[in-house]
Amino acid sequence: MSRQLLEYHSVIGYRFIPGLKARVEHEAGGYLVRTNGAGFRCDREFLPARGPSRRALLFGDSYTAGDGVSNGKRYGDLLETMVPNLEVYNFGLSGSGTDQQYLAYREFARGIERDLVIIAVFVENIMRVNARYRFFRNENNEEVLYEKPYFSLGAEGLTLHGVPPERRPLREMDLPPDARSRIDAGGRFASLRLLARRLGIKDLAQRITRYNPVVEYNRPDDPRWLLMRALLAEWIREIGGPVLVVPVPLYQFIEGTSDPSCYQARFAELARDTGCHLHDPLPDLKAYPKEERRAFRFARDVHYTPAGHRALAASLAPAVQSILDAAGS
Repeated sequence: MSRQLLEYHSVIGYRFIPGLKARVEHEAGGYLVRTNGAGFRCDREFLPARGPSRRALLFGDSYTAGDGVSNGKRYGDLLETMVPNLEVYNFGLSGSGTDQQYLAYREFARGIERDLVIIAVFVENIMRVNARYRFFRNENNEEVLYEKPYFSLGAEGLTLHGVPPERRPLREMDLPPDARSRIDAGGRFASLRLLARRLGIKDLAQRITRYNPVVEYNRPDDPRWLLMRALLAEWIREIGGPVLVVPVPLYQFIEGTSDPSCYQARFAELARDTGCHLHDPLPDLKAYPKEERRAFRFARDVHYTPAGHRALAASLAPAVQSILDAAGS
């Protein structure tokens, strides 16, 4: 995500520029970004009081904000067409971690009336939750490093750090050696993945090696998962009402080159222990033919295409409908 679409925020690090309307260049021909007055990619303004419609608040990262697709083609917007009398407030924030999304809830959404809160956790976000810095692209298409707010987990629970985050970009060389390991570089083995992509063998290599892009979920006592779990558990407790957690899968899991069982087990444990609702869309997404599943992501950009958003919305809609009906909303 280009920093040109974003502005500094002293709590969550950044948000979209409020009232923005811009066309973003993309391999698929470009897409339209529109933001509301709060600085999120939502065609609705965020009103505290609920009207006659049922209301869901939706949180997530770029897969929810909709990098690569225009506003109306995202799964959050499509849910409104699939679930009767539903309005969705989309708080998706590109490049953010679940920790920043939790802060966005506390900063912008805690006082908004709603029937349901949907926390869409792109499963790779576990890396961002355990990071303190992240790269963005500036107006010259250069990668620049920014500090992000983050939590630590200790005997007394969660502690928030880095608020307000440094406003100016940082230089990696100026960070102490131990801090450089806390930079979110956008996935594991970035240089090897780039080489495999250039050689045209990335998918084959991942299939042969059974590449696991999210080893942080392998064990229930992994400190990185424990931090993510604590964040989600505290967020769920704070919401108080119905919460639906949705693990949003990487394309490796949709296309069958990686085994999802570890992350699925962790989220099942979270739902059991917190009492939240859980919807895993992966079985529905994997039920599509191989060619259709490959079309759920772009040729180079791994974000969901409009087809991917439609498939995710179709999977999610019955779960949302069932929760709202059970609550009498």
